[in-house]
Amino acid sequence: MTAKDIRFRLRKLGDKQRSRFLQKFFKTGRGEYGEGDIFLGIRVPEVRRLAKQCQGLPVREGLHLLRSSFHEERLLALLILAGAYSRADESEKRTIYESYLRNTKSINNWDLVDISASSIVGAHLFKKSKRPLYGLTKSKSLWERRIAVMATFYFIRHNRFTETLKISRILLSDREDLIHKAVGWMLREVGKRSPKTEEDFLRRHYQRMPRTMLRYAIERFPEAKRRMFLEGKI
Repeated sequence: MTAKDIRFRLRKLGDKQRSRFLQKFFKTGRGEYGEGDIFLGIRVPEVRRLAKQCQGLPVREGLHLLRSSFHEERLLALLILAGAYSRADESEKRTIYESYLRNTKSINNWDLVDISASSIVGAHLFKKSKRPLYGLTKSKSLWERRIAVMATFYFIRHNRFTETLKISRILLSDREDLIHKAVGWMLREVGKRSPKTEEDFLRRHYQRMPRTMLRYAIERFPEAKRRMFLEGKI
């Protein structure tokens, strides 16, 4: 199977009415975060089903798909590459990781970041230097900054919280709502595994946190404590 074969199958799954809905949902209008993105109109479960059928696709073919102008083709490519990474030897893992970072212009919406950053970037850096993540936090690209924080989800799942907390602190002053949501989400995930770690971080920083970030972070707190954080009474 090649990228060309997969594109043919995706076109058959497309739905024009759903495409119009998705282009609104993912904010593709002028000046919006997903400006210019194009959708075929395919449901995510269908894309995931096709990705399972395409496991074993050569990495170079996956990268052809990743450079597509169609959102679902990029989504499928990232699902295939993430699956390939989990099965690859060290040499191919490095190839996938490096190719991912060379193609971040194609990883240009929150769903694309969220289904791939942890399983490729986070997994690759788990036992390596975390310096690449800190480089991403300084990027002008919203999506590269989101990759930085979402990659740490892999560390969180292994009960390693240091990088999440450091990157969260760096991104406290970020202006983008999609970064606020991602940081708050990752802090909440830390809290699921270590409530004290999350609360200690929040007590030091919550007064500087954007409201959305704080709301996401404290979503699972008891109502009384949640209200105290929101009212600045901690």
